[in-house]
Amino acid sequence: MNIPSSRRPQVCVLGSAEPGSQAYELAGLAGDLLARLGVTLVSGCGSPATRVAAERAVAAGGLVLSIVPAGEMPPPDWPATVVVPCGMGDARNLLMALSGDACLVIGGRAGTISEVCLAWLHKRPLLPLVGCGGWSESLPDHPPDERQNSPILPWSSVEELEGQLRQLGLIR
Repeated sequence: MNIPSSRRPQVCVLGSAEPGSQAYELAGLAGDLLARLGVTLVSGCGSPATRVAAERAVAAGGLVLSIVPAGEMPPPDWPATVVVPCGMGDARNLLMALSGDACLVIGGRAGTISEVCLAWLHKRPLLPLVGCGGWSESLPDHPPDERQNSPILPWSSVEELEGQLRQLGLIR
């Protein structure tokens, strides 16, 4: 018997960008796009960029899974439809890396780098935002190592992001 899958594709949003920046605006547009395409957004909502992506996805009627480092539930206005308080601190980065069929990378700092390296080790495709500065900018030319574990598909607009998601087979 062939049972159709009801699991929606999941894309993890990693990174950081400040409000008012082009990367922040694109993070919000990416959240909206993922919701409209029926993709579950996974976000810790800890940086302005990952939070705005989650807010926009929720506002568009999408599903948002938020994995938070604390061991307690966040406030009721947290931008997520499902929250997992893992109580693992920075070890949560592995859960973030593993929770997406692909990982969207926006800007980023040290925590983002660790999540990207974990995603790379576990062969998750990486979708770095380029053209807006930040750490994600260098990812296409400087992968975590030489192993070519997974595709690195850059994007600089939501149209390009949608094309990359189609190339990965995450949307039709």
